Amino acid sequence: MVSVASLPYSTTDWQLGYRSLSQEYDYWITEIEGRIPAGLRGTLFRNGPGKLEAGSQRYGHPFDGDGMVCAITFVEGKVHFRNRFVRTREFEAEEKAGRVLYRGVFGTQKPGGWWSNFLDLRFKNPANTNVIYQGDKLLALWEASAPYRLNPATLATEGIETFAGGISASQPFTAHPRRDPHTGDLIAFGVRAAQNSTLLFYRLDSRGRLVEKRDYRLPGFAFLHDFVWTPRYRIFFQNPLAFNPLPFVLGWQPAGTCLTLKPGEPTRIWLFPQGDEPLQLETEPGFVFHFVNGYGVGDRVVVDAVLYESYPALEPDADYLQIDFAQIPAGKLWRFYLDPKGGSVKRELLLDRSVEFPAIHPARMGGSHRYIYIGATHAPGPNAPLQAILKLDTATGRTQQYSFAPRGFVGEPVFIPNPEDQGEEAGWIVTVVFDAASQRSQVVILEAADLTAGPVARIPLRHHIPYGLHGSFTPQVWVTPA
Repeated sequence: MVSVASLPYSTTDWQLGYRSLSQEYDYWITEIEGRIPAGLRGTLFRNGPGKLEAGSQRYGHPFDGDGMVCAITFVEGKVHFRNRFVRTREFEAEEKAGRVLYRGVFGTQKPGGWWSNFLDLRFKNPANTNVIYQGDKLLALWEASAPYRLNPATLATEGIETFAGGISASQPFTAHPRRDPHTGDLIAFGVRAAQNSTLLFYRLDSRGRLVEKRDYRLPGFAFLHDFVWTPRYRIFFQNPLAFNPLPFVLGWQPAGTCLTLKPGEPTRIWLFPQGDEPLQLETEPGFVFHFVNGYGVGDRVVVDAVLYESYPALEPDADYLQIDFAQIPAGKLWRFYLDPKGGSVKRELLLDRSVEFPAIHPARMGGSHRYIYIGATHAPGPNAPLQAILKLDTATGRTQQYSFAPRGFVGEPVFIPNPEDQGEEAGWIVTVVFDAASQRSQVVILEAADLTAGPVARIPLRHHIPYGLHGSFTPQVWVTPA
């Protein structure tokens, strides 16, 4: 057991990052420590739960919180910040009522006990998981429903995006699309999870038009948060989860607390070739939220992923602010070697460390990559909050890291390529760090080639941003310095 005195963080400090940000801002940042790299120009969009309660009731899990999109613009050596809530139908209704009106997937029940939640199978769409710009569409994503479209210049909510009627407003659309670096197409999926599930395939072209839509019946219950795309395959890991709907239907528990890992059952790996029947492989049980990337090596496929050896189950009525990190399963970085012809899977531990939110150079998507950038604990050992950005050289096994411990807590690293250099390390890692000492957040820029050199720039905001989930970068800008 690690003593509290020896921990690289304070739980009280970490809890400060889970406070709502009620105000919407629009300002140029005047305090910049360091310099903005000359080639860094564009907009970093970021999404996450910005409002964590309705009225006096705190949502039962932060993933049920209302989506708040931030736009961080780099232009002419200056930085602009803007944030706005995604004004979903549910957000507007709860704002008007001043109380919780909807059940959340992960931990939120309507007030009034089980009777108030009995047979209410609707989910709130918080539009809080990712945000991506495709064509002229800025899309706020939540995987169990259609995206919300935002104005990229103002972040104003324009409504549910159905791609000219190609999908319904309630149709699942992943929060983890993958972009083909050669065509600019966005490859996506959705899943209708049930005792036998339906997997939906989508493709958006570079203009944001839906040009592919098909489905496949998947045997068994499928909770699929992310996937792997290569020019040859779409790859899904069907983790051996069981869903007991009874406590949810009867109003006793939220849906997310009704999931358990099936002991002894393998993970099924599905490889979908373009226009052909899928191939199925099996490997040891575990759970994957996020993949790094995948690529072909001859007839085989290499897949890197953050794997949890056991499912990090949600307990009914648990208070997420009172988490004991040491008791939570740690996600570690693994490499899988898939042999579709031979029907075999081998796996190798790449990093014996608690990590999450992997990133690579976007031009390497679907092709081979050498370097992985990822949020990590301050040091190896028991699970803990993410406080460092770590770089792994998969060819040598060497690592670099920059830590913001003891009072800094990191979000997802985003790789922004240097437009003047095509090298895999040529670019910047940008992340949002919550600084408990000032109770404000910082936008931090690191050189991808050398994390140990420390931040090229720290950009303190006037306020904090609640811990977020995912985001993306586009070289386009919508603001002009005065």
